[in-house]
Amino acid sequence: MSGHELSEGAVTPQMTTEAHTSGRRAVKAVIPAAGMATRFLPATKAVPKELLPVVDRPVLQYIVEEAAAAGISDVLLVTGRGKTAMVDHFDRRPDVEARLEEKGDVERLAAVRRSSELADIYTCRQGEPLGLGHAVGVAASHIGDNAFAVLLGDEFVEEDKPLLPAMLDLQARTGGIVLAFMEVKPEETSRYGIGSVRPSDLGEDVVEVTGLVEKPSPADAPSNLAVLGRYILPATIFEAIANTKPGSGGEIQLTDAMAALLESGTPVHAIVYRGHRYDTGMPLGYLQAVVELAAKREDLGEEFRAWLAEFVAGGAKG
Repeated sequence: MSGHELSEGAVTPQMTTEAHTSGRRAVKAVIPAAGMATRFLPATKAVPKELLPVVDRPVLQYIVEEAAAAGISDVLLVTGRGKTAMVDHFDRRPDVEARLEEKGDVERLAAVRRSSELADIYTCRQGEPLGLGHAVGVAASHIGDNAFAVLLGDEFVEEDKPLLPAMLDLQARTGGIVLAFMEVKPEETSRYGIGSVRPSDLGEDVVEVTGLVEKPSPADAPSNLAVLGRYILPATIFEAIANTKPGSGGEIQLTDAMAALLESGTPVHAIVYRGHRYDTGMPLGYLQAVVELAAKREDLGEEFRAWLAEFVAGGAKG
């Protein structure tokens, strides 16, 4: 995101809802995944960051599972050089399946097959890393005239506290842009894009978004609501992206394109997410996600928690 702020539109919530209501729930998703993941080098020199395992599933599978559970059946991966393994992960492996079947390993066989049955996986290349807006823009021909979801490739939410279904339903009602927010501590606002909002009558935890400010100081932050990496966008975003000039960092910013739509009267709403978000975009967040999810596992959680308690107490060796 850039430092540009989404300005308030002059259209009332009632007018925008009536003017932009589509009634069609999005069934396609775009996952931008072309980044070089320099924070994880040298591990990501040959292995895409999105395939780093969180226990025994790669980060990307958690995200695709999140989309599939919300009824999205078509997923486009926007990739870059050296990332073909991401597509391979969702392909069939008859040799592996046959070996597991011979061994009678039903549980692992089902797990291997599951990744290829989640959704229809497509891919396109982002030739150069020119920003999130540019990455979304290359999906235009695949998406067509329909609303769609954008899921950033390094974060996901709790399986038993889903976020996407409510976002998709809200976008089908309004026809506009739907974002996701999470509450952060006031002193943490300088790490996130922060929303300025006003109340909405569209549902519990739904707010109308009047602006976004990138990484404001606590004194300048309009709220403590930080942007989470989930967006539901109308197809009009593609024209807005095409007309967006490079912004922060010389990149084409999705925030700037959304600002243009807001200024032209497109409604922008957000759902404040009350569940837990796993952020695997940095080493610390990745390690936290691995530990938290491992501790919750029925098959190894009890033993892992016992070892972890011993380790934290200073009793672990090696």
